[in-house]
Amino acid sequence: MHIPLHSLYTFFVVCRAGSMKEAARELHVTAGAISQRIRELELRHGQRLFERTRTGVMPTAAGAALYADIRAAFQQIETVARRDLPDDAARQLVVSVMPSFASGWLLPRLGDFARRHPAVSLSIDSDARVVDLKTEAIDFAIRHGLGNYPGLEARWLMSPAMIVVGAPDLLRQGPPIRCPADCLAYPLLHDRERQDWTLWLQASGSASPKARRGLSFNDEHMLVRAAIEGQGLALVRDIYAGADLEKGTLRKALDGQWPTQFGYYLVGLPDSFAASGGRAFVDWIQAEAARAPGLP
Repeated sequence: MHIPLHSLYTFFVVCRAGSMKEAARELHVTAGAISQRIRELELRHGQRLFERTRTGVMPTAAGAALYADIRAAFQQIETVARRDLPDDAARQLVVSVMPSFASGWLLPRLGDFARRHPAVSLSIDSDARVVDLKTEAIDFAIRHGLGNYPGLEARWLMSPAMIVVGAPDLLRQGPPIRCPADCLAYPLLHDRERQDWTLWLQASGSASPKARRGLSFNDEHMLVRAAIEGQGLALVRDIYAGADLEKGTLRKALDGQWPTQFGYYLVGLPDSFAASGGRAFVDWIQAEAARAPGLP
């Protein structure tokens, strides 16, 4: 006889949390995975086990009866499993990070976090997509933007220097660039997300729908190469253009103070910042960013 312990434990956690989203966070799976497990259990029992409410879910009569049958057993199993674990080790900490930030800045520093907080089980989800922290089993995300994320808490980490560059001939033949808005008179070159020009111009008070037009590249070195070929202006981190600026194949198109609100932010739900493991990670990464803000 097959006993669906995996689905039964998921059912137990959903009942206790009163929300599939919160159960997904606790079990570190997606909300879709939780829904699938509950559907499988409902098919097995031949009846619905939950009803949706305004704030989450509640068991049906059949679900309440099942919960009463299994609650004590799973509570005892959890007690045994957690008996010798420190508080921080009771759950894994999942952080979503853009690949470029993960490899260029975060990865070399993770060993220090592991040494300082051995009880925290840290998992790095390196993906360029924008995760949904309200529905996915992810505690924090490190995002590049202006820090305005409705419904989420954001902590500023750093604002690495980015510069506008173009080929000397392009800049010589084109209109003068005296302020950020003047860049819109030129073709703009983008990375894959097409966000940097929009956010930079917005932070400078020059928001425009034209900011998303132009060629895009999934590699920053290709982006710089396109600028060298005179295909448009590129907004890049200074480290990627330094050698070409020295050789004269690129020229800075604009000097000025980089808007510090356009930077990297640690983003999460308030509960994630309040949890003990979350606090340890927040304190550590803010200290690291203050000590060494530049991207290598």
